[in-house]
Amino acid sequence: MGTHDGHRERKRRQFREHGIDAFADHEVLELLLFYVRPRQDTNVIAHALLEYFGSLDRVLEADIADLERVSGVGHETAVYLHLIPQVSRRYMMRKSAPGERLDSTEAAGKYLVPLFMHERDEVVYMLCLDSQCGLINRRLMARGAANSAEVSTRQIVEFALSQNASKVIVAHNHPNGVALPSREDEQTTARLLSALAAVEVELVDHIIVAGQQFASLAESGLIGRARERLHAQMRSIERAEG
Repeated sequence: MGTHDGHRERKRRQFREHGIDAFADHEVLELLLFYVRPRQDTNVIAHALLEYFGSLDRVLEADIADLERVSGVGHETAVYLHLIPQVSRRYMMRKSAPGERLDSTEAAGKYLVPLFMHERDEVVYMLCLDSQCGLINRRLMARGAANSAEVSTRQIVEFALSQNASKVIVAHNHPNGVALPSREDEQTTARLLSALAAVEVELVDHIIVAGQQFASLAESGLIGRARERLHAQMRSIERAEG
């Protein structure tokens, strides 16, 4: 057994006995790299990655091309590191099965935050719910640049109808911002509310996620005010037609 082999076995034993919390950030990377660089000193690469990106989370969120710029990191290693947060996000998504009750802002936010983990683009998700706010299905509806994702009202309505949904939650992220609605977010919410109401589907909430934080347009009262305006317009039309 060589010097590296003995070091690796000690680190593996340390992980088995004490878990990842016993490791410094460079040791976490070092341990991960054992499995893609079997005959190389991964301590050197781990330190190079942290020096280049500044932190463990930035290493794991980096693009493949950026990872390949670090000395000692080849294409296979870059793909491997880039895969780790993607698998983590898929794991968090799969933990929530259809039928889960999303009957509060807290429950919906807790469910949604992992969906946006490590996303650099603005993306839009739609959750279809039954009449008791049980999750029927979810779908990624749009992906845009770092600050823009176009939402197709028609696609939202069609997916809701295809799932026989009674209620809908729409959510998007602010990758480089805060969990506060923009004027455009408010306008999109009003448009979706009206379109879904026309097919007798309730827009329960529009949730904005930024990191581990989220904001609810229903909780802020915006959806309630938009619904009141819509009802007033409908009553006005009915009176005019009557």
